[in-house]
Amino acid sequence: MRAFPNRIAFLLLLLTVLSSLAFLPRKAAKLYVSDYENVLGTSFEIKIAADAEPQAAQAEAAALREVDRLNKILSGYDASSEFSRWLRGGKAPVAVSPELYEVLALFEQWRVKSDGALDASAETMSKLWREAAKQNRQPSAAQLAAAVAAVHQQHYVLNAQNHTAQRTSDAPLMLNSFAKSYIMNKAAGAALATPGVSGLVVNIGGDILVRGAHAEQIRVSNPKADAENDLPVAQLQISDKTIATSGNYRRGEMIGGQWYSHIIDPRTGRPANGVISATVVADQAADAGALATALNVLPPAEGQALVAAVPGAEYMLITADGQQIESAGWKSLELPAATPIATKPATTTKDKPWDAAYEVAINLELATVEGMRVHRPFVAVWVVDAKKQPVRQIALWYNKPRWLDEMRFWYATYYDQFSAANSSISSTTSATRSPGEYTLKWDGKDDKGNLVSQGAYTVCIEVAREHGTHQLMKQEINVKKQPLHFDLPANTEVASAAVDYRKKTDDK
Repeated sequence: MRAFPNRIAFLLLLLTVLSSLAFLPRKAAKLYVSDYENVLGTSFEIKIAADAEPQAAQAEAAALREVDRLNKILSGYDASSEFSRWLRGGKAPVAVSPELYEVLALFEQWRVKSDGALDASAETMSKLWREAAKQNRQPSAAQLAAAVAAVHQQHYVLNAQNHTAQRTSDAPLMLNSFAKSYIMNKAAGAALATPGVSGLVVNIGGDILVRGAHAEQIRVSNPKADAENDLPVAQLQISDKTIATSGNYRRGEMIGGQWYSHIIDPRTGRPANGVISATVVADQAADAGALATALNVLPPAEGQALVAAVPGAEYMLITADGQQIESAGWKSLELPAATPIATKPATTTKDKPWDAAYEVAINLELATVEGMRVHRPFVAVWVVDAKKQPVRQIALWYNKPRWLDEMRFWYATYYDQFSAANSSISSTTSATRSPGEYTLKWDGKDDKGNLVSQGAYTVCIEVAREHGTHQLMKQEINVKKQPLHFDLPANTEVASAAVDYRKKTDDK
C-alpha cells in the first residue's frame, strides 16, 4: 500500500511530460518543388510541404498517378480515354465511371448557371474556326448559324439512379473548361493523403490550387505582356483556395492579320472579345475554372452576377479597352505593392546609357517528346558584360537545389549570391501555355536595378537535365540603337532559341 502514492506521483509526472511534448514546436516542413512539361498538354508544377524528401517524393508520385488516371477517363485528345470511347459508342445509355459522370453533370449545371456561356459542345464552333483559319478566312454566316443550331440542343442525358450517360446528339464535345481544375483537385487530395505532408501547391498551365498548411504568393500575369518575368498586374496571397486564369492572349487564331480568341461564345458562335483576361479565386477548384472561362464570354455585369452566386469567389477582369474590374473582396487577397527600385543611368562617361525604350527578349522552347511527360530541366539565363562579369540574372528554374552545381557555369557566377539571398517562392497564374515555350526579357538593368551603358553583352542560357545532357548557349549582342535578331542553334535540350534586341511596344 505504501507504493500507491509513488504510483500517483509517477502518473502525474508522466502526464506532465506528455503535456509538455504536445506543446513543443513541431519541426517546420520543407518545401519540395518539381516541374514537368507535357502534362495535360501544358506545364505542371507541384510544391509539397513535407517533413522529408521521401514523403514529398511519395506525394508527388501519388499526384501524378491521379493525373494520369483521370486523364485516361476525361481526355478528349486520347482516343482510348473513357470519354472518347463514350462519344463513339452510339446513342444507348452507358454506365460510366463516377468521375466522368460527375464532370458531365458539372458541365450541365454550369451550362444552366451561365445561361449557355459554358457548353461542352462549344467544340463544334472551335473546330469550325480552326478549319477556317487554315484558309485565312472567317467562317461564313451560314456556317456559324449551323454551328449555333448544333450547339443549342441537348447533347446527353444523365441517369443518377443507374449512373448512365446517354448521347442524344452527334455534336463534338470537349471537357476543357474546368476538367483541368477538377483533375488538380483530385491530384491534390491524393498527395495530401501521404503521411508527413502538410501542404501543397499544384500549378497546371497557370491554374493554381493551394491546400493544407501553406500560403502561396501568386502573381497575376499581365495579358498585354509576353514574358515570364514581366511585371504582374496583381500579387496575391492564397491559402486553401484555387486560382484560375483564362484569356485570349496565348491561344487562338490569326486571320487576316487579326487575332481571334480560342474561347468561343456558344450562344453566337463567335470568339469572345470583350474580356482579354479573367482571374478567379474560389474555394472549389471546378468553380474557379468554370468561372474564369465564363467571365471571358459574358458581359462584365452578367459575369459579376454569376460570381456573386458562388460564396467566397472573387475575380479580376481586364477588358479589351484596358479596364480592370475587380470584385468587392479582391483587394483583401492582394499583397502590398512592392516599392519600385530606383533606376539610375550608368555612371560611365565613355559609353552612352542604355536606351530605356529598348529591351532584349529571349524566346526559348525546351525540347519535349509528344505525348510523354518529362521533367523540366534546370535552366539559368543571365547576362555578362564584355569583361565576362555578371550583369543580370534573368531566370533560374530548378527542382532540387542540391543539384544546382550541375549548371556549373551559372554556379560559378551566381551561386554565392543565390545562397545569400532570401528570395520568396511564388507562382504565376496565367492563360494556359503550350508545353515548353517561354519568353524572358532583359530591361537593360543590372542586378541592383540600375541601367547599364550601351555596349557589348552576352546572353548565357545554361540547361542541365537529370539523366540528360548539359548545354551552354551564348549570344553576344552589341547594344546600340538598331534592332537585332539572332537565332541560336538547337540542341538536345532546347528545340529553339532566339535573342532579340528590340524597341518596346506600347502595350508592354
